[in-house]
Amino acid sequence: MVTGATGSIGTHLVRRLRQDGAAFRALVRDESKGRALGCDFAVGDFEDPGSIAAALDGVDRLFLNSAGALPVDGAQPMIRQQKTAIDAAHRAGVTHVVKVSVWHARQGAKLSQGAHWEIEEHLKASGLSWSLLQPAGYMQNFLGAGAFTPDGHLISSYADSPVAYIDCPDIAACAAALLTRPHGENETFILTGPQALTDADLAGQISAALRRTVTCVETPPDALATALKSQGLPPWFADDLAVLVKEVAAGSQATTTTAVHDLTRRPPRTFEDFLTAHLPALRALTASSAPA
Repeated sequence: MVTGATGSIGTHLVRRLRQDGAAFRALVRDESKGRALGCDFAVGDFEDPGSIAAALDGVDRLFLNSAGALPVDGAQPMIRQQKTAIDAAHRAGVTHVVKVSVWHARQGAKLSQGAHWEIEEHLKASGLSWSLLQPAGYMQNFLGAGAFTPDGHLISSYADSPVAYIDCPDIAACAAALLTRPHGENETFILTGPQALTDADLAGQISAALRRTVTCVETPPDALATALKSQGLPPWFADDLAVLVKEVAAGSQATTTTAVHDLTRRPPRTFEDFLTAHLPALRALTASSAPA
């Protein structure tokens, strides 16, 4: 079963499993979106444990991924939701879980890194076999409004530190390999793209794709936190996020790995490939107030 089936990774995983002729079920919250996937699906919600248990009937392998929500009173709903799903999987007779985590998940870390570590530990103690996918930053982040200034230039918070960004279809391909082939049990895979790129490198490639100059607008982590607070985010959340940004700026995601190639038998996609595939969306994102 594929959770997060309509998300940035799940949509690609569903498409790949369909192409491969695999027997699978997608978990969706919206029935109409489930029908649009063109596969077997179940309607359920992580906040409804009964629906998760019902959807797991007959399932032997689980892809576990869910969108992170803003913490409530300092607690992250994802921790409770994914732990509940793991427990339901164990009761349903699932044998293996492939979980999407984050790179550098560890005890005591801020925000998602600490949350995913807690879920990882619960999974490891569950009695189920497991595979952990710990990707670098998603290339898809550059299709979000927070990636660019209102006049279409790149917001730069990592200074000269390179980041080994990965395209979400590559994460999905790795998940498909682990779900359909008998390997990767009780292993952690750090997933990266083929190159670690600085913000200046990214701006150069985006400039070439858009055929106009895109510059880097430096927004140091503390300035980023201040801006997020002014937008109404809780101060503690903004400050914790700044800590994570500082870690990346210090080089925490500057190393590439061979995991994508090892699992899929092909190299990961380049940022240039990503830009080519998403050029219309990138143009729309940056064109509204960018100079002609």
